[in-house]
Amino acid sequence: MVTGCLDLHQSFKSADSSSVPIPPPLPSKSDGRKKRLGPSCVSTATRDTWDRLFNDGYKADVVIYTDNGSIIYAHANIIGTASTVIKGMLKQAKRHGKWHTISIRGVPHDAVRVFIRFLYSSCYEKEEMNEFIMHLLLLSHAYVVPQLKRVCEWHLEHGLLTTENVIDVFQLALLCDFPRLSLISHRMIMKHFKELSATEAWTAMKKSHPFLEKEVRDSVIIEANTRKERIRKRNDQRIYSQLYEAMEALVHICRDGCKTIGPHDKDLKPDHAPCNYEACKGLESLIRHFAGCKLRVPGGCVHCKRMWQLLELHSRVCADSDQCRVPLCRNFKEKMEKQSKKDESRWKLLVKNVLGSKKVGGSPFFLPVTSC
Repeated sequence: MVTGCLDLHQSFKSADSSSVPIPPPLPSKSDGRKKRLGPSCVSTATRDTWDRLFNDGYKADVVIYTDNGSIIYAHANIIGTASTVIKGMLKQAKRHGKWHTISIRGVPHDAVRVFIRFLYSSCYEKEEMNEFIMHLLLLSHAYVVPQLKRVCEWHLEHGLLTTENVIDVFQLALLCDFPRLSLISHRMIMKHFKELSATEAWTAMKKSHPFLEKEVRDSVIIEANTRKERIRKRNDQRIYSQLYEAMEALVHICRDGCKTIGPHDKDLKPDHAPCNYEACKGLESLIRHFAGCKLRVPGGCVHCKRMWQLLELHSRVCADSDQCRVPLCRNFKEKMEKQSKKDESRWKLLVKNVLGSKKVGGSPFFLPVTSC
């Protein structure tokens, strides 16, 4: 039974010229036929005829020699039309009576037979494709058969490319100009690099193509570094966003008050509506500790040191220290003038990143990003 085919012709249903042609029926969603690589227009009988012509060798005029002295009979007009390379070989081949003789060696006899059959009917057995996929890929390139090339690529992309053959497929794809297949193979190698680098296939590639092996290894290192850098930037962005939220929550607490903590002139209500600032809860605990800690000096207490840093960061993002109600805002503004250039540059970079983490709708109490 034929399990894979490509189409050679397209048939059309004739209609009376005097009548309006009836449109074809819509495709049925319940059609249970196996999906092929393209629309099927050639009847099964036609495909069987081409296969029978190949299998029976009726009036064949070509003898193809394969490995181990085996022979395949074919028809010059058919295989020459399907492959321009074979057409050139037939022109140069020696004739013995009516017979042209050519050789296809370096691959198993059965793989050559599957290849020649494909030139006749564009058909193949699924089991044969699974077994000879690598040889057929090579033959499709060597004898310029684009249809077979597409079939092999499709099957490799949809299940036949495995960790057992990916290194061989990768090398063959580069050698035979299969750019998409080489990219897919390279991605699989990157994904399973640790496992594949310990295989015999990897060792063989290292001996036969040392520069290629080095390029793959270097690309793995680059990809790993890129992934680490991407994760680092994502983590940094998350921290900057949290700091921005903390700055908003600090202004909210010192200006409006939040439940049980806020300015002395505000009437705080514990049962007030839920706060919209997620950072308020943690910041409230930090402020209460800061207010009651006996080691409230920079470097004396870890929690207090954190609070000092948040207060200084606020003073640097604050748009108007004269109207600001956050404690020590103006004091830190004056302190900036006495800091070293190194410390000042680090703070400026932090402020720029914190303000930049809010892409849209920044707080009116903070400086615009462009002023950093």
